[in-house]
Amino acid sequence: MDVKEFRDLELATNRFAKDNVIGEGGYGVVYRGRLSNGTPVAVKKILNNLGQAEREFRVEVEAIGHVRHKNLVRLLGYCVEGTQRMLVYEYVNNGNLESWLHGELSQYSSLTWLARMKILLGTAKALAYLHEAIEPKVVHRDIKSSNILIDDEFNAKISDFGLAKMLGAGKSHIATRVMGTFGYVAPEYANSGLLNEKSDVYSFGVVLLEAITGRDPIDYERPPNEVNLVDWLKMMVANRRSEEVVDPNLERRPSTKELKRALLTALRCIDLNAEKRPSMDQVVRMLDSNEPIPQEERRHRQNRTPESSETEPLRGNNNSGRSDAPEHEARPPRPKSRTFSSK
Repeated sequence: MDVKEFRDLELATNRFAKDNVIGEGGYGVVYRGRLSNGTPVAVKKILNNLGQAEREFRVEVEAIGHVRHKNLVRLLGYCVEGTQRMLVYEYVNNGNLESWLHGELSQYSSLTWLARMKILLGTAKALAYLHEAIEPKVVHRDIKSSNILIDDEFNAKISDFGLAKMLGAGKSHIATRVMGTFGYVAPEYANSGLLNEKSDVYSFGVVLLEAITGRDPIDYERPPNEVNLVDWLKMMVANRRSEEVVDPNLERRPSTKELKRALLTALRCIDLNAEKRPSMDQVVRMLDSNEPIPQEERRHRQNRTPESSETEPLRGNNNSGRSDAPEHEARPPRPKSRTFSSK
């Protein structure tokens, strides 16, 4: 990871031209740029170096500065000059999952089921790496569809580690101020401020439901009993209407077997009991269409408690089938979920 000079990044982004803005957040603006050696980059310019913005800058450098995984956006360098704070990432040029599901890209083409599952599987592998392959483990704390970038081959790249927390060996959780995006935050974290990797697992489950249904986690334009995606999905499954939850914009629906696998995985991830949620390594195995759901997952369902009874209607014989074709159904963008924090 290199230290960059401000003048080089100013030149790379054409003096931070508005035409090069590709993203904006609470603490910074992201610009498309090209370094003098021709390397395309994304430059995140922190709006100021005080308070939370400064903390986010330091966290990103510390959390992902030295990690390497094909499904994580690579941090190439950073700039610290006077009050200027900037982060330089590899440029991922095919939008993000939110824009493909709900935003402007959805008006041109709809992701196939195969592409959606590839993106979610890559995301799961990256989270498994952060949670289980490095020390200290990294809890992202803001997993959502807009933070999952997509490359030309529809590989996922998790981005935006500004809220990440490190969890050292022997620590089961840390107490921290609640931050994240409304609709994705695990309920036990929102209620207590106690954070561990199972909070990311819950958020991943919500993103998986987004990909299955094509719905936002919170959508106030829908009827009252459909505003909250998690609650609506559980209601539909409990009423044995799981076949009706699939995104209607999919030209080819998933097979019954594929849908059951995805829904069972999502329901395990959003279990209200955090201890019963699978690890992300288990999620990877559960999503892998070439493997059966791991033995411990089947045992869990056989010994399920009433709280996990929403999976009951999904049990039974599976019917396999094919699913993959280009889709071009357009739909208007939906309101975005809100970001929140509490003291």
